Amino acid sequence: MKIMVTGANGMLGQDLCPILENSGAFVIPADIDTLDITDKESVNAFARNVHPDIIIHCAAYTNVDKAENDRENANRVNVLGTQNIAQAAADTDALLVYISTDYVFDGTKDTPYKPDDKANPINIYGETKFLGEEAVRNICKKYYITRTSWLYGHFGKNFVETMISLKDKPELKVVDDQKGCPTWSVELCRGILKLIMQQKPYGTYHVCGSNSTTWYGFAKEVFEIMNLDANLKPCTTDEFPRNAKRPKYSVMDNDNICPDWKDSLKEYIRLRG
Repeated sequence: MKIMVTGANGMLGQDLCPILENSGAFVIPADIDTLDITDKESVNAFARNVHPDIIIHCAAYTNVDKAENDRENANRVNVLGTQNIAQAAADTDALLVYISTDYVFDGTKDTPYKPDDKANPINIYGETKFLGEEAVRNICKKYYITRTSWLYGHFGKNFVETMISLKDKPELKVVDDQKGCPTWSVELCRGILKLIMQQKPYGTYHVCGSNSTTWYGFAKEVFEIMNLDANLKPCTTDEFPRNAKRPKYSVMDNDNICPDWKDSLKEYIRLRG
C-alpha cells in the first residue's frame, strides 16, 4: 500500500509518517520543499509519478488569526490546494483523506456536533477548510473527511507546551467559555488508520479526543498531571480578544474513534519526559 502524505514535515505529518510505516505502508512524504500544492501541474505530475493508493492531505494554512487579514493565501492553500490534491486523487483513483476542523461549525449547539450537522463557519480559516471539504466531496468518489480539534503534538507549537512555558507567570488567565475536544496528534493518526484499515464507508468523520473541556480545564489538567504549581485563573473570551472569532461550543461526536482526551494527554506528557 503506497500512501502519499502532504504536509509531511508538519506537526501531524511527523507523527503520521512513521505510524503508517509501522503499519506496513510505503510512505511517500511531500512538503513545500518537494511539492507546491497550489501548483496544479506540479501536483498532477507528482501524483502520476508516484501513483499512490492513498493520499492523506495534511498540508494546510492553519494560522487562524492571521487568516482574517490574509484571506487570499488561506484560500490559495486550503481551497485551491485541496482542489488540486482532490483532482490528483481522482485522476489516479487514490483514496483521499482530508484533514478538516471543528471550526467549520458556528458553536451555537449545546450538544455534540455530528458529522452530518450543518456547517456554518464564523472565521476565515473555518470557511476555507469547509470549502476544501466541499471540493473533496465534489471531486472524489473515494474519500474520508476527518474533522479534528484542539490538536497538540510533539512536533509543533501547541497549547500544552504554551501553558507549560507560561507556568511561572504571576497570573495565567485562560478562556473558560469555549468548549471543545483536545486531540493528541498521535490519536488522530491512529483514528485515520482505523478508517483506512477497517474500510469504513466513505464520508465525513469526527476524529478527535473523546469527551470535552474548556481551554481552562485543559490547562488545569496539564498542570495537575505534571504536578506543577501555576496561578491559573479562568477568564471569558471577551477578556482575551483574538483576531478571529472562535465557536463557543465545538464539541464533536466522534463515535468513540479516539480515547478520552485526559488519557491521551497523560500519555503525551509521559512520552514528553
